[in-house]
Amino acid sequence: MTQSTNRIFDEIGRLMNDAAGAAQGVKREVDTVIRNQAERILRDLDLVKREEFEAVKDMARLAREENEALKARIAALEAKAIGSPGG
Repeated sequence: MTQSTNRIFDEIGRLMNDAAGAAQGVKREVDTVIRNQAERILRDLDLVKREEFEAVKDMARLAREENEALKARIAALEAKAIGSPGG
């Protein structure tokens, strides 16, 4: 009786180990499928990378600063032209 009980417990233990291994395999497979799906969706959304966004943001900031400097220069030249004789 003891030997058959041990054999039953051994079989149950083996089955549980096999089930745990199979569950790990299924989890890895599901993770891979979900990751691939998410990457595909993000690619289809045509999103920009953070580095590209930051580069364009910096370019826009520099363009605004240059625009403001040119506005000030034009205003100074206009003021000078209006103030000079014959202008």
